[in-house]
Amino acid sequence: MKKTSGELIFKSQYQGKKKKMKVLSVITARGGSKGIPGKNIVDLGGKPLIAWTIEASVNSFLVDRTIVSTDDEKIAEISRSFGAEVPFMRPEELSRDNSPHIPVIQHAVRWMEENQREFYDYILLLQPTVPFRSSADIDEAIKIVEEKRPDALLSACEPENHPSLVKKLNQSGFMEYFIPRDEKVYMCRQTLPDAFSDNGAIFLTRCDVLMERGLLHPAGSTMIYLMPKERSLDIDTPWDLYIARLIVEDIKKNGGQPLELAHLNQ
Repeated sequence: MKKTSGELIFKSQYQGKKKKMKVLSVITARGGSKGIPGKNIVDLGGKPLIAWTIEASVNSFLVDRTIVSTDDEKIAEISRSFGAEVPFMRPEELSRDNSPHIPVIQHAVRWMEENQREFYDYILLLQPTVPFRSSADIDEAIKIVEEKRPDALLSACEPENHPSLVKKLNQSGFMEYFIPRDEKVYMCRQTLPDAFSDNGAIFLTRCDVLMERGLLHPAGSTMIYLMPKERSLDIDTPWDLYIARLIVEDIKKNGGQPLELAHLNQ
């Protein structure tokens, strides 16, 4: 993947400097998918969906190793062809529809420690369903963590609807506000406090927090890396995939500018 000018400038800032911490990138890609069959390797812009995330990770200047945790041989083969390592196959008990993420990542970290004697300061979880996060996003997030050393950092974007304006149905089937408030007070969106929604692109967690406390982003000690909406699309449904393909066409027409050269943290 061709480096953008912003990424090359970022690299120049780190050339000749000793890295402050070791980061293991873990891309989780189970074989089964209900909404979109074969979702992790479905075509997006002429390459498998997972390839977008692998390329962002392996082109990072601050990630030490990129591995894929999968139970699927085809995903493993494709992942290796795009530059990721697949040092093990994920156990069946961690590959079910209802398997939570944390035990999957803990298994990957434990396997690296026990079988390759590799130990890391922070673990970076990357989900292949968020294809437009760039390697510059990853490096900027790691840079923040290197300087501040929080328990964790997660990427986020502005929500479509502010939580204070969201409604729900009560047990009687009538509307009420999700967050109770005085209805006589008009709430202008511009005056509401900032709210953020995690976009699933980057989860960066201190290894001991993940392994000993079983947490990815503990409340009160997790920082936010703000990303624009155009790089925050999470593909979960056929409609999401349709939108992603439109975005890719837009990238091709504009030489990559809308996503790859969009200003970080805008």
